[in-house]
Amino acid sequence: MTNTAERDELCMLDAPEAIVRIVDDDGEVLRSNKFLIESVGISVETFLSPQEFLSTLDPNVPGCILLDLRMPELSGIEVLDRLRERGIDMPIIILTAYPEVSSAVRSMKKGAVDFLPKPVSDQVLIEQVQRAIEKDRECVARRQRVMSVRQMHESLTARESEVMDLVVEGLSSREIGDQLGVSFKTVEAHRAKIMKKMRAPSIPDLIRKAVEVRGGTAADPNGND
Repeated sequence: MTNTAERDELCMLDAPEAIVRIVDDDGEVLRSNKFLIESVGISVETFLSPQEFLSTLDPNVPGCILLDLRMPELSGIEVLDRLRERGIDMPIIILTAYPEVSSAVRSMKKGAVDFLPKPVSDQVLIEQVQRAIEKDRECVARRQRVMSVRQMHESLTARESEVMDLVVEGLSSREIGDQLGVSFKTVEAHRAKIMKKMRAPSIPDLIRKAVEVRGGTAADPNGND
């Protein structure tokens, strides 16, 4: 569960509608799966051409990918490779009429989250798609949150950034003042501006954001899961 400050930040971020992208050279498979997935209220884009799919994919729009394994233009494995080369980690579900163990292992090693044989039951496909979308929503929200926090950090002056680092290290305002050669009141003024610019209601929240700025992840400072 996110803390209050984090929920407020996420509410401020755009939450685009999830889209399932289906890539298959069989038009009938595209039509039937599109109809099924749209019947539960999920938007779908279909692609007969893997190249067209790769050229139009926006990884910032949450969703998942249903990918055929055997296609003449590019194989599903090659598509997986292209996506990983671009750093795209959107959940990918492989659908194939040739469910060989070696292909399944290879696909999963390259980042696929599931490997389903054709034909797959409607219920199983819908459940897997919904699970993949939820996973990707969390990833997109996390990326957007980190981007937002980094933009906040960039708004700090050099001195404010220096003070923030020392606050995060656990130094008191008097200790920071002694180290930087400034008065207690000056440090307190910097701290107030930092908390405002970073939208941090507490020091634990500021620490979490500092960790995100540095490229890591931090546990919820309020102890929530």
